[in-house]
Amino acid sequence: MLIDTHCHLEKFVAKRELDAVLERASEAGVSRVITIGTCPQDWSLYHKLAAEHAGQIDWTAGLHPSDVDEDFRDALAQLAPCWTTQTPPVAVGEIGLDYFRLPKDETEAAKIKQWQADAFRFQLDLAHQLDCPVVVHSRAAFDDCLAMIDASGFPWAKVVFHCFADGAEEIRRLNARGGRGSFTGIVTFKNAEAIRQAVVEQGIDALMVETDAPYLAPEPHRGKPCEPAMVKLTAQKCAELLGVPFDELTAQTTANARAFYGL
Repeated sequence: MLIDTHCHLEKFVAKRELDAVLERASEAGVSRVITIGTCPQDWSLYHKLAAEHAGQIDWTAGLHPSDVDEDFRDALAQLAPCWTTQTPPVAVGEIGLDYFRLPKDETEAAKIKQWQADAFRFQLDLAHQLDCPVVVHSRAAFDDCLAMIDASGFPWAKVVFHCFADGAEEIRRLNARGGRGSFTGIVTFKNAEAIRQAVVEQGIDALMVETDAPYLAPEPHRGKPCEPAMVKLTAQKCAELLGVPFDELTAQTTANARAFYGL
């Protein structure tokens, strides 16, 4: 049975589709999903879902870099209490740096980059205190993410770069530190050869798979809404790339996810 290690369930809840989505996931052999918190507005929802669907839904809490604004410290003040609940998060995340959509004005961009760095540093420190893993969002910021985690002293064995979208050289640098990448349906895209090379370079021992649903639906569903059941297609592609039986890859990635998140 597969685990979708990274999805966002709020849109399915809003559309009253969650039960059907979970049923389709189960039918596809996806027994568990981890829904990823990005801001205080979804932390409370995901805590509720994890409590109602114990053993099927787990959750994380973190402030996504794209949600970091001038009030980010107020949001971060609400983060630690999530771990005092009866159904605490399984990781801090997703957190990190995103330089893809920075303003063109250099002064404004520099200000936002500093906010993101401050928020990232705070959350790495919190995760260290909580002794739990982190889910890193890195977009057009790979080198800076590595440097900040190095400087933080956070244990690399507890680091996953979700939706890994760089190449073999980057995954080598990440793996050499003890971190890992998790892969989405992008591995099925025709123009994603570099990411497929990263899958091969990392190998199966640290591999985890995800959807990032409702985004990044794999082929043949590219461009359509994604959902956790589709992680099976990503896993099948990874098995093909690594030259291992699908059942072997399923068992290994599930074991990896359970160990990493303490499930």
